[in-house]
Amino acid sequence: MSEKGITIHLKVWRQSGPDEPGRLVEYSVGGILPEMSFLEMLDILNEQIIGKGEVPIEFDSDCREGICGTCGLVIDGVAHGPRTATTTCELRMRHFRDGQTIIVEPFRAKGFPVIKDLIVDRTAFDRIMQKGGYVSTNVGSAPDGNAIPIPKEVADKAMDAATCIGCAACVAACPNAAAALFVSAKIAQLAHLPQGHAERTRRALGMIGQADEEGFGDCSNHGECEAVCPKNISLETIAQMKRDYIRAMLRR
Repeated sequence: MSEKGITIHLKVWRQSGPDEPGRLVEYSVGGILPEMSFLEMLDILNEQIIGKGEVPIEFDSDCREGICGTCGLVIDGVAHGPRTATTTCELRMRHFRDGQTIIVEPFRAKGFPVIKDLIVDRTAFDRIMQKGGYVSTNVGSAPDGNAIPIPKEVADKAMDAATCIGCAACVAACPNAAAALFVSAKIAQLAHLPQGHAERTRRALGMIGQADEEGFGDCSNHGECEAVCPKNISLETIAQMKRDYIRAMLRR
């Protein structure tokens, strides 16, 4: 690598609108330092594109700290790229070679129509959450922290599921475009806690039913979702979701 950084060759999916055809367009961008993130590299590329009077590449980002779940690209066929437990914004250019060609595409699923270039419409996840990804409670002051004793192992499982940031990499990686890991994480984080038991049946039926309506496929245990999840959400949450769903169907 020279003192001026490395050069990366890109094939980026460009699509002007949801009803327009798309294609891969080739670019080259130089001066990339190893400590730069993948999104910072795209920022530099966009500066070059704008300098030529052309339309920049559209992509999602917000916190750029691996927290918000806004960013999401398929990099060389892998959601979020080659590093495990890493969001696109956390991926550093040190993991790529000088002169390497990288293919960059949007998350692809029926439930995630392309808006423009690398941006997809992920509001389907919002509608799934509206079907039960919450706990109803009366307003007022916060209850005492020890009012409902919860064993540590139970609290740990709930917190592990709650780390899901809704980035949708699980959908992009799944051959069936299933949203099972996302839905199960949102169900499991409440199913483990006593505060979530009152609406447990309605939650499972509502959220899974909405996922089906949005066009997401069924889980077939490929495990690709767990492999690309930046928060290491376990497949155990899917097992918990299926148990809750069967219990809910029997009660209904």
